[in-house]
Amino acid sequence: MRSVRDALDLLGGKWKLAIIVSLLDGPKRFKQLQRDVSGITAKMLSKELKELEVNGLLSRSVQADVAPVAVTYTLAPYGETLLPVIDALHHWGSQHRMNIMHPQEPVAAKTEVSAPVAA
Repeated sequence: MRSVRDALDLLGGKWKLAIIVSLLDGPKRFKQLQRDVSGITAKMLSKELKELEVNGLLSRSVQADVAPVAVTYTLAPYGETLLPVIDALHHWGSQHRMNIMHPQEPVAAKTEVSAPVAA
């Protein structure tokens, strides 16, 4: 359970996965991210970006030779390791949505899940 708790502590909440998914399209500046992640305040976006950077999931590059200074955020190689997790969440979410919208239709075949590895 410890490893699952660690992952949820890092990625949990309303914004982090949305920021990561936005960066899947390529590098973005702060305002672009704020537009992509609708509803997030500048203060919250700044906080979440710092946490994601500290944890190695994204990288921040500063181009100081232009005015105003250009700061660009990119998904780091370690952040790209989340792609299978995001794909699995997307797949499950689509199935869940169909199940909720059309409850009388049979649920997709169950996928066998192995027992979690002890931490």
